[in-house]
This record gives sequence, C-alpha cells and structure tokens, in this order.
Amino acid sequence: MILASSSLTSPGIGTIFWTVLIFSLFFLILRKFAWKPILSAVKQRDEMIKGSLESAEKARKDIIKIQSDNEAILRKAREEREGILKEAREVRDKLIAEAKGKATEEAERLIEKAKITIEREKTIALSEIREQVATISVDIASKLLGEKLKETGEQEKLIDNYLKEIKFNKN
Repeated sequence: MILASSSLTSPGIGTIFWTVLIFSLFFLILRKFAWKPILSAVKQRDEMIKGSLESAEKARKDIIKIQSDNEAILRKAREEREGILKEAREVRDKLIAEAKGKATEEAERLIEKAKITIEREKTIALSEIREQVATISVDIASKLLGEKLKETGEQEKLIDNYLKEIKFNKN
C-alpha cells in the first residue's frame, strides 16, 4: 500500500503550487530573455525568406526578359544574315551577268575584228589575183601579138606608129 499512496501518483497542493510558481517564473524569464531574441530571429528569417523569394521571382522575371531579348536578338541576327546572304546572291548574280555581258561584248568584238581581218585578207587576195590575171593576160597578149607580128611584119608598122605618137605628144 505504500506504493499506491506515493506522492508521485497523487501530488499534494503544495507541490502543484510550487510547480506552477516555478513554471510561471521560468516562463516569465524565458519570455523576457529568450522569446524576444527567438521571435526576432524567426522574424528575420521570415523576412530573409520573403526577400529571397522576391529576389528569386525578380530573377525569374529577369531571366524571362533576357530570354525574350535573346530570342529577339537571334531573330534579328537571322534576318540580318538572310539579308546579307540575299545581297551576296544579288551581287554574285550581278557579277556573273556583267562577266557574261563583257564576255559577249569581247566575243562580238573579236568576231568583228576577225571579219574585218578576213575582209582585208580577201581584198588583198583578190587584188593579188587580179594582178596575176593581168600579168598573165599581158603575157599571153604579148606572146600572141609577138607571134602575130613575127608572121606578118606588122611589128615595124606598129613601132613607127608609136614613135609618131611619142613625137606628137612631145611637141
């Protein structure tokens, strides 16, 4: 029975009074010295977390803005690249067209020069042919006349006529 009637199982009023008094004193001491620093630390941590969340949100918005700016820059760079490529193609086509035009002009000029050279060579050849024909004709005529004059004695008459004409031209 002694065990059943122990002070631990049924506390006395004095024990409860002193326990409440000590707990209240301990609570007041904790409140005065510990709760303020603990609450201020919790409040600082809460503010720090809020600030970090705001910074993270701001950073996220900045990243989104930077990404959109990067996309705009990339789009603009692509457009510029396409413009440069288009311009380069146009310049290339223009240079090719100019080169073809110059080549055509040069070919026409060379053809015209060749035609002129051919015409000049043709004229020279025809002139030489005429000279040779004239020379051959004179040779043939002189041979024919020589033969005719040998046969008939008309050579002397022809010479006399020429001498008379010469004397007549000198006077």
